[in-house]
Amino acid sequence: MSSVQVRPPMASDLPTLMVIDHTCTADSVWQMEFQCQGGKIDVGFREVRLPRQCTVAYPRLISRSVEDWRKQEGMLVALVDNHVAGYARMNDRMMHAAVWVTDLAVAPRFRGQGAAVALIQAAQSWGLDHGCNRIMMEMSSKNQAAICLVQKLGFEFCGYNDRYYFNQDIALFFGRKV
Repeated sequence: MSSVQVRPPMASDLPTLMVIDHTCTADSVWQMEFQCQGGKIDVGFREVRLPRQCTVAYPRLISRSVEDWRKQEGMLVALVDNHVAGYARMNDRMMHAAVWVTDLAVAPRFRGQGAAVALIQAAQSWGLDHGCNRIMMEMSSKNQAAICLVQKLGFEFCGYNDRYYFNQDIALFFGRKV
């Protein structure tokens, strides 16, 4: 079993973090259904199986994150067997008393080894230390792996924003008490 540790980032982590492959694969996506009739708007989501597995691009520009990484505020790094495996970026200013996880990425060779779970748990602790009693996570409606992970960890779907990301993807929001 691999050993996972979480710590604040160091300047020496930046080159590794910048080259993490942020893509994921998906067999299904959450498809939005929208109807407007007689002044009533109905919006719903349903999981749709894709005809074949697809590669999903990360919905944020990684190059724009470099300055945030240098600030090292609200960021945690996961190490798997002492190798930089991934990171989480958090913000406690988006919602009152909530830590908002805006980015969560784990390098493909370290996926499935507990790094993402450790980062989410550490983000919850970070939030508690900053006076938060709720954790929110955002992800693309195409990121099946992240959706399954947060649901497994007890997060509940609590909203969406159409065309939220620069690539016009839908953001799904999941949250829970900490």
